[in-house]
Amino acid sequence: MREVKTPEPNSFPDGITAFLFDLDGTLIDTDNVMGEGLARKLAPIARLFPNRDPQPFARRLLIAVENPLNYMALLLERVGLSRVVMSVADRSRGLKGLGTRERNRMVPGAKEVVERLASSHRLAVVTTRTRSDAEVFLRQYELHDLFEGITTRSDVWRLKPHPAPVLRAVKMLGLTPPQCCFIGDTELDVLAGKRAGVFAVGVLSGFGERRELERAGADLILPSVAEIPDHLP
Repeated sequence: MREVKTPEPNSFPDGITAFLFDLDGTLIDTDNVMGEGLARKLAPIARLFPNRDPQPFARRLLIAVENPLNYMALLLERVGLSRVVMSVADRSRGLKGLGTRERNRMVPGAKEVVERLASSHRLAVVTTRTRSDAEVFLRQYELHDLFEGITTRSDVWRLKPHPAPVLRAVKMLGLTPPQCCFIGDTELDVLAGKRAGVFAVGVLSGFGERRELERAGADLILPSVAEIPDHLP
């Protein structure tokens, strides 16, 4: 096996042969829309606290509830209620002006980078979305055939920040953790990657803030996945 060298600052290490991508906030530009919407709803309360921007609080609140909600969705899926829940969720998101799973926006520049990486690296998805959600998004942007594996909340019992989803993707590719890089936008993603032993990259295109990603131990922090080519060895 090729030896993985210690990376230079702000660069990927030699020996990375696969990129594992989170979806929301990493490839799908949905998290900021949700954060901005919640911040607008909190604006009346924010007036009680002059000079305080409600958006950072809104982002932290959404991150705090993300993991419990993912586990709840997983349990509902196990008892066969996921289709009903997703239908209601899509209707709610549409009424709030958010993109539904059929109308997701892609992070600017992400499609081009994924297509470029596919010519030299192996690709997989690690997401807490359902498999149908993930596949709808990838097919919408004609990326489905570029990914060799998709790990969703349906495939594992333990969700991020547990390493199980990342390790499943690594195993599907037949690789070892040092050969893989996992890219996500929250500290949950970074923690899952670090615990799995892969190179963990945080991006600032979603919920996560730099100090949170640093605290989680991110090996590299980028503005978005669009910056990946500039940091390859």
